[in-house]
Amino acid sequence: MMSQDRGKIWEGSGKQMQLFILAYLLLLALPCMGFLPNFWSRVLTLSWDSHTHQYITEQAILNVTLETLRSTETPQGNNEEEQTRLGRGFWRAVGEVVKSNAAMDFLSTTKSDPVYHFDSERVDSAMGMLRQCWAQTVLSVRARKYQSARHSLGQLFHSLQDFYSHSNWVEMGQRSIYLHLLQPEEPAVPVAKEDTPTCMECFSATCRDNLQPALTNTQRETQLLTTGYFSTFPPKPYGKCSHGGIMDSSRYMGAKGGINKDSTSPLFSPHHYLHVEAANLAKEATLSVLRDLRDTVGPKTFLRLFSVKQIPALVFVMDTTGSMFEEITAARFRAHTIIESRASNRGLPGTYVLVPFHDPEVGPVFESDDPNQFVQQMENLMALGGGDEPEMCLSAIQLALTHSPPLSEIFVFTDASPKDPHLFDAVKALTLEKQSKVTFLLTEDPKYTSESRSSRRRKRRRKKREALSPDRFSLYSALSSVSGGLTIFTTNSDIRRVSAIVEDNTATDKVTLLHVESDQDLMSTHSFRVDSSVKNVTLHITGILTECILSSPSDQSQSLLSGDGPLAALDHFDGLYRIGLLSPIQPGQWKLQAKSDGHLTFNVIGQSSVDFLYYFATVTNETHPGLERVEGSPVAGVPAFLVLAVTGLPLDEEASFSHVTLLGADGETLQQVKLNSSSSSSSSYSVEELVGWVNSVPRAPFCVRLTGRDSRGNKLERVSTEMVQPTHVQMQVLSIPRLVPGHSTMVDFDILNHGPARLFNLTADDDCGYLHKRGPHTIHVAEQGSFRGQVDILTPATAQAGATVTLTLTVRALHSPDANYAVAYLTVIPPDPDMSPPSCSVARVESTCPSICTESSWSVSLVVSDRGRSGLAALQLQKGEGILTLFHSPQPTEESLEEAQHKAHRDTTTSEGHPHHHHHHHKARLEKGDPPLNVTEWVPGSSQLLLAWYASSCCSPKAELLVWDTAGNMKRCRLTSGQQTQLRDRSIESSGAGRITLTNVYVLMSGLLWSTLL
Repeated sequence: MMSQDRGKIWEGSGKQMQLFILAYLLLLALPCMGFLPNFWSRVLTLSWDSHTHQYITEQAILNVTLETLRSTETPQGNNEEEQTRLGRGFWRAVGEVVKSNAAMDFLSTTKSDPVYHFDSERVDSAMGMLRQCWAQTVLSVRARKYQSARHSLGQLFHSLQDFYSHSNWVEMGQRSIYLHLLQPEEPAVPVAKEDTPTCMECFSATCRDNLQPALTNTQRETQLLTTGYFSTFPPKPYGKCSHGGIMDSSRYMGAKGGINKDSTSPLFSPHHYLHVEAANLAKEATLSVLRDLRDTVGPKTFLRLFSVKQIPALVFVMDTTGSMFEEITAARFRAHTIIESRASNRGLPGTYVLVPFHDPEVGPVFESDDPNQFVQQMENLMALGGGDEPEMCLSAIQLALTHSPPLSEIFVFTDASPKDPHLFDAVKALTLEKQSKVTFLLTEDPKYTSESRSSRRRKRRRKKREALSPDRFSLYSALSSVSGGLTIFTTNSDIRRVSAIVEDNTATDKVTLLHVESDQDLMSTHSFRVDSSVKNVTLHITGILTECILSSPSDQSQSLLSGDGPLAALDHFDGLYRIGLLSPIQPGQWKLQAKSDGHLTFNVIGQSSVDFLYYFATVTNETHPGLERVEGSPVAGVPAFLVLAVTGLPLDEEASFSHVTLLGADGETLQQVKLNSSSSSSSSYSVEELVGWVNSVPRAPFCVRLTGRDSRGNKLERVSTEMVQPTHVQMQVLSIPRLVPGHSTMVDFDILNHGPARLFNLTADDDCGYLHKRGPHTIHVAEQGSFRGQVDILTPATAQAGATVTLTLTVRALHSPDANYAVAYLTVIPPDPDMSPPSCSVARVESTCPSICTESSWSVSLVVSDRGRSGLAALQLQKGEGILTLFHSPQPTEESLEEAQHKAHRDTTTSEGHPHHHHHHHKARLEKGDPPLNVTEWVPGSSQLLLAWYASSCCSPKAELLVWDTAGNMKRCRLTSGQQTQLRDRSIESSGAGRITLTNVYVLMSGLLWSTLL
């Protein structure tokens, strides 16, 4: 289904440049921003003492990650050293969360919607959205769909953080987070009614004491919540508070002024003087969510969510037709070798993906973090059958991309051209979006190749057919070129040795020092720099060399084709030259001179923790000034910011980075971009943020090379090998809806044409087959105009909750090379998800703790149940030095509960302050450090209860119990001795003749503090 909404965008590049610079200069003149999208809001405002969404989010993720690492492994150093070892994948994962967070301020469907920002007193709707995001995040993590989980987590963080800045929570004197936002069973503060005035008139930039007295009341019983109205929608009733600041048009309506604490600037935030308090609460709330998520999914899964210390994924796409015996054997050998070498690796398990294919079958996909299972799958592969030469290779690569993490190296073993070339644009889009590299190891059929390869022996036994075009592998070459991979044409006899490239490219901390292609018949010269942090430098050259000379920084030379020499060792296989620099490797500029009678590709890699990530961005000066990331490829010929993050830099390494160079496909310099640091001088990150101004994005494809100097003054260079494809058309997905089984969902998108009026082909694709229409659809877009459309996704009733659909939209001009793409990750959620967490109630407490703690104990009997429909799943004693004993629990009555509690007490004796139990009265015992105990078989019904008894020495006066239901909801119960007795009402019902209602049945123990943090 398509709908059209055309309108003018930029009138011309000159006007665009003027507007861009004008907006930039305007922002430079403004004071600092706070709860704005990212660090670049601070760059543009030249202010460093505010807290942005990016800063709060990154700090919280970093803190909880380091916290989790300390609890799960032996420390290998201090916090600073641990940060250096988190890996490039970690910072990219954090960047995905930050990107999703910031997008809430930029997307047309969310930036002005009060529900996403806790504006206009839409508190209940905003809380519902928060809880949906939480449920979606847990579902996605449990389904191992980590990119989808990071997206929903970023959305959750944005709204959660906005609450503390946009509401009167801080003004009420609150110094702790509002638990009810994500925990419906926690006490709620009522929201002011529509006809209740909340603010008084304020006629200055700084608004002090402009809230009505009832809105600043510190007495919990009489407090009221409010949030400010922003702009003109929804209309602000008279007497309500505005958001305030120069971006808010509602500030002129009564009551004038505003209450937001987004920044430290009175121009933007009338309550700027409370900015730090709001930011601290926002950070504490973000930390709380992350800790709850870690405890819900487990610490190892939590670390995988953020790709912490992740070793490179091993991803094989295997043609399994009858001619592929040698290739399958070579892949098995490499898998064994790599897995053996990783056996002593201290990092987390890697990802292993295998996608077999032939014609017409593709898959099934095997994905695991267990290397032994992967090896077994490789052993089970068999080369069977044959048929026509083309195979479903691109379909298999598409599956590999959707099942592998970003920054993966994908290796394709085949001897056949693609039968599914229509998927090329979608596969290319996924490759660029994930920054993954695709390398092809091709063993050709000599009968159907060009004369230059006709001397190779026959290896493929397929049905005889007409001669095929020698350029039938051109799509493979194009895909490897744009992704920064290689296309290697080799033979059966050499495939095993050529496959050594798999080991080279999946080494830990692999960095690229040079990646360039050359079609020159004359001698070509290329250089690369080795700094002191780089080890194990390897050169890969594909093609046929006639001459190759390597020169060191001290001008020592070696002719690589003439035999051994002092600089490097050469392994030559059919289709690949593999050159390893000999130790000790001299730091400085190395030079490579090569001559060939055809196409050459040079790739130089090494091992170093220092690398970088980057993206392009443009200024936005609407509801929230800042830099908005460019989705897909950047627009050619217009200005943009280039934002980089240098990762893995040791904190004691005083490296500096001066510029980046945009390099063409042949390695030629297209443009040099100077860099400035955006990081705070007080930042303790092991990642350095840099920003550069690109006057005009080149029109030719390019890659990015970062240049700096290490602490010893040696030049330091890194290359990001994927080729950026500048274009004159943009595509943006406007909404990321949730998918519900059995329902149809529309996804909105925009196409922006930065060229003349013309026709475009639009194609949609997804990895699950849920799209109603895939296209291509031909559409006309006016000069400098736009097109708004929709695609329809029909989710089958059998779709599994937590599954992720990867939607890829591509647009291509009919008579020009202009093309672009957008990728969205859509999650399947249940139609009516259970979001009610379990509950804990106290039935009996005994606490007699004197001053000498070793002589006494305290204990409490508990009743654990599930509030929702799902039923209890697991329990874990998270903190405390005592023992938690779980008892048999038949459907209880009030009398049977009391009897069970007395029996538990009688059967508990203490010796030196520690409890001991008679085993025949309990079902299980838990201590701190035990894994979660699965109780699904004990309490199969959602209404079943579980009785528990916790006893501990008085020397350990605190404990914490985690309880999960089968829907993934978690309850955190904190027990602390010595507190006042409290009373909570509980209602427990059972069906049938024995139904009993217990109201006010449990007296909370003296010394139990209940706090639910999900």
